Amino acid sequence: MATAPIVTIDGPSGSGKGTVSRAVARFASWHRLDSGALYRLVAIAGQDRGLAPDDVKRHAQAALTMEVSFLEEAQEDERVLLEGRDVTAELRSESAGAGASRVAAWPEVRQALLERQQSFARPPGLVADGRDMGTVVFPQAELKIFLTASPEERALRRYKQLKDKGSGVSLAALSREIAERDARDSTRAVAPLKAAPDAHVIDSTGLAIEEVVGRVLALGRSRSLWP
Repeated sequence: MATAPIVTIDGPSGSGKGTVSRAVARFASWHRLDSGALYRLVAIAGQDRGLAPDDVKRHAQAALTMEVSFLEEAQEDERVLLEGRDVTAELRSESAGAGASRVAAWPEVRQALLERQQSFARPPGLVADGRDMGTVVFPQAELKIFLTASPEERALRRYKQLKDKGSGVSLAALSREIAERDARDSTRAVAPLKAAPDAHVIDSTGLAIEEVVGRVLALGRSRSLWP
């Protein structure tokens, strides 16, 4: 049971939910949960352990037993350690994202991660981003946001992000991968990607990140979640 106020920010890949949730958490001095990172970590842990891509049972066991550390660094993305190994760069790769989308479709993995995700809810508060934070993991959240953008804009954002990190990527290939991931995430039988009935939908197409953050902060302020 959650013991702190919660804001959930759900949405598809490239919608900006990670950047927005990080900014909101820093503003409020709250904890943050990047749930997508946990699914990526399960996929990476499976590779590290030599598991077959379709070995559902052992991936679920990896989700339960993997040792993970999130190390906050001021004004930067956090560093992530898996079994003591720095996997920060690997975590943001397209292959890790594809692996996360695959293992996230398995009910056994989702159940294994549920309690671990809910444990992030502690004082003074939590900003949780993902695909089912407001619908499944924290349905009691005080504020739910569903962040979206056009597929073209999301692909372009991801392309620029990867290019800035020196990755040789193709915009056309990224567009295809995002479309495929959208289809998998929105049609899976368990916890499909969708807005909660009580979520505020924000289309960030053409909006600066500061504008999106400002809207979320204003919604939180209207609920007295922060000054």
